[in-house]
Amino acid sequence: MQIIRKIFFVTMVASTVSAHAATEISYWLWDTNQLPAYKACAAEFQKQNPDITVKITQTAWSDYWTGISTGFVSGSAPDVFTDHLARYPEFALNEQLVDLAPLIKQDKVDTGIYVGELFKLWSKEGKQYGLPKDWDTIAIFYNKDMMKAAGVDPATLANLDWNPKDGGSYQQLIAKLSIDAAGKDGTSAGFDPKKVKQYGLVMPGNPDAYGQSEWSHFAVSNGFKFNDGLWASKFYYDDPKLAETFKWIVDAGKKGFIIPAKDCNENNAPGLFAAGKGATILHGSWMINWYKENCKFEVGIAPLAKGPDGRKSMFNGLADSIWMGSKHKPEAWKWVKFLGSPEAQKIVASYAVVFPAVRQDVDTAKEAFAKKGMDVSPFVEEGTDPKVTFLFPVTDHASDVVRIMQAAIDRIMLSGADPTSTLKSANQEVNALFQ
Repeated sequence: MQIIRKIFFVTMVASTVSAHAATEISYWLWDTNQLPAYKACAAEFQKQNPDITVKITQTAWSDYWTGISTGFVSGSAPDVFTDHLARYPEFALNEQLVDLAPLIKQDKVDTGIYVGELFKLWSKEGKQYGLPKDWDTIAIFYNKDMMKAAGVDPATLANLDWNPKDGGSYQQLIAKLSIDAAGKDGTSAGFDPKKVKQYGLVMPGNPDAYGQSEWSHFAVSNGFKFNDGLWASKFYYDDPKLAETFKWIVDAGKKGFIIPAKDCNENNAPGLFAAGKGATILHGSWMINWYKENCKFEVGIAPLAKGPDGRKSMFNGLADSIWMGSKHKPEAWKWVKFLGSPEAQKIVASYAVVFPAVRQDVDTAKEAFAKKGMDVSPFVEEGTDPKVTFLFPVTDHASDVVRIMQAAIDRIMLSGADPTSTLKSANQEVNALFQ
């Protein structure tokens, strides 16, 4: 009897320990605005999977990728992390990411639920390196008070046109919204472009190889294309249509309609807009809440101007990837699969921070933003129209492409280098990477 009791006691203790020894997986993201939504997702996931706990770490963008890369080497990378299209090709090449394709097939995950070609963005040669979590497009944020003061009807912003020769009605708008120290706007005789107190456009400076928020929409609406599609091995940065786009940007800056690139970069551009230094700013949907919360004036949103080839916006989307070195791959896959599900995406959508990757949950986000007083329909209309969106250029050698083109564009924007010859030279250097 004593032996039986001892066996029973030991079994009970083992069962109790097993019931409480949940596997902990680590999850990293960089956007502090999304942290509450993903904490809510983790809470729901843990209810459904009491044997798994999720430890979420949020790190600022500037340190995030250094931490990921260092973690790969040291063996301390997170089990799951928010991945970016400009980063994952290199991670995949170095075999740092788990191929999700077999797991998707095994669990019969429906990959047709996502908006547009989001799922395809994370695929290469039959392998899948992430499940989509959100998407973004670019639009015009504007200061409603400045629009009113200039006598501009916000409704007219929906029909702006642009071209690289005279800038179209778009240039007329930013000229009218540019005010010098004497109170004259950019359409008036005597306007002083060297003494501008209010610019018509705040454009984030230091635009990189892709110019997502800054120049890509202008260039592509002018007929430019980066390459021939996903994983292409040849770029077309030497296209005259891109050179004339940059020439227009530089010239509009000299006229005093666009804030000088040297005074503005990706980090401080939103702050300059919020401080009233400009009437409009080009930015992505991930910034909606930032402008709502940090601007003391009412902010409106308008679609991008239509170029010679129509309205165009880069279509980007993040995904969750699993580190190859994870010691908890089964649990990590459960978490990634949950995050990519309609259930989790609806939770994310309800927080009105980003647009969910799952098509059926987009309206939930739109309604949530509306409750905050933000009409985000320009972003939604762009993102759900395949004629408007073009895909983020996913390729190998992405870090080197960015390095080369960043330097070339800096020479154009900051040092006044000739766009045609500078882009032609840089393009040769970029394409040499693939040879």
